[in-house]
Amino acid sequence: MGGVSDFERLALLPQVERDRVLAGLDEAAAERLALDWRWHARPEQIAPDGEWRIWLMMAGRGFGKTRAGAEWVREVAEGDPRARIAIVGATLGEARSVMVEGASGLLSIAPWWNRPAFAPALRRLIWPNGAMATLYGAAEPEALRGPQFSHGWADEIAKWPGGVTAWDNMMMGLRLGRKPRVLATTTPRPVPLVRALVAREGFDAIVTRGRTADNAAHLADGFVEAMMASYGGTRLGRQELDGELIEEVEGALWTRDLIERCRVAHVPGRGDALALSRVVVAVDPPASAHGDACGIVVAGTGGDGRAYVIADASIGGQSPEGWARAVAVAAATHGADKVVAEANNGGAMVESVLRAADAGLPVRLVHASRGKVARAEPVAALYEAGRVAHRGAFPQLEDEMCGLVMGGGYVGPGRSPDRADALVWALTELMLGRRGEARVRGVW
Repeated sequence: MGGVSDFERLALLPQVERDRVLAGLDEAAAERLALDWRWHARPEQIAPDGEWRIWLMMAGRGFGKTRAGAEWVREVAEGDPRARIAIVGATLGEARSVMVEGASGLLSIAPWWNRPAFAPALRRLIWPNGAMATLYGAAEPEALRGPQFSHGWADEIAKWPGGVTAWDNMMMGLRLGRKPRVLATTTPRPVPLVRALVAREGFDAIVTRGRTADNAAHLADGFVEAMMASYGGTRLGRQELDGELIEEVEGALWTRDLIERCRVAHVPGRGDALALSRVVVAVDPPASAHGDACGIVVAGTGGDGRAYVIADASIGGQSPEGWARAVAVAAATHGADKVVAEANNGGAMVESVLRAADAGLPVRLVHASRGKVARAEPVAALYEAGRVAHRGAFPQLEDEMCGLVMGGGYVGPGRSPDRADALVWALTELMLGRRGEARVRGVW
């Protein structure tokens, strides 16, 4: 979660204390305070300290990126009469309508006593002290070839038609003043330009990340809740609301688009019949008590013949007794008729701790005779065929799925795809077990 501004901190005080603070302000001071960005801004909307050339603000929609960009430009212009600033939008029209004339643009946030003069025909803003900003559109990258700047504000770079070419031309013109700097504000997308800037973090770039919810106090009532209800955990929601840069792995068994096509809100039922005819809980136990997470995934078969992933109950940092209790709770919660547990790391131990957690658990131990990716390949084919769906979103599980690479590699989060492995065991049991795709031994 992001921080809170001084303004928000004041608003949270009791009415008596708020009145006491405000009573000490005369009319002029109150007016100046109302236009003082550092009073209203959250910490992550203020330019970071330190030596940097590029500040990348990569955050969800409604985070306040445009306001932060306009206020940064305002501060630069008011503090340096020699400033020459490039204002670069995806198109020249967007640079004008959003970055200059928009609700959070340069003209809207300027105080009346220091408002820049805007000459649309010249694409230029000039502040009373002589500082100047010129508008450009990334769709015409050659227009950025030649001019010189001391600062730049680049907005929504993830959708720039000119992409890297426009950025490079802008950066080559950033050669005026003692410390040329550029602020890039964008909702993340894994395009080459954004990926390249993120890779520079710690070198000459600083990256600020944020979520739509960080700015909830300044958005319409119920907006964040409605968006999260509709898109929370999905690829679109994680990108557009949580500000995550979600990349595709070349050669992955699952792609983000494939998983999105397999997502449903509910498991379809038939009249009064149960929506799921079978439910299993699959377990990928950790090799040690303090090692990787214990993958626990719940899935079932619907009346339509599809398999539905309905829960990711995986848990980390637990003793065998701890994760065994989590398995028992998941089985009871979802009415599972079977617990499928990988037994390669001590089958007897796995069975005993599960039985200790719940003596009535119907446990089946499975032994892996192939690597994780090899076992996952036929399950990924089920997704391609439209025979598996996810009821809702499971971000951590889906990140691991998209990190399994054909040929045997894993490039996802964590050391091991424990959640994804549990998913594979669950769907193998439900959809492939009877066809001999997995070697299974029952223990009853």
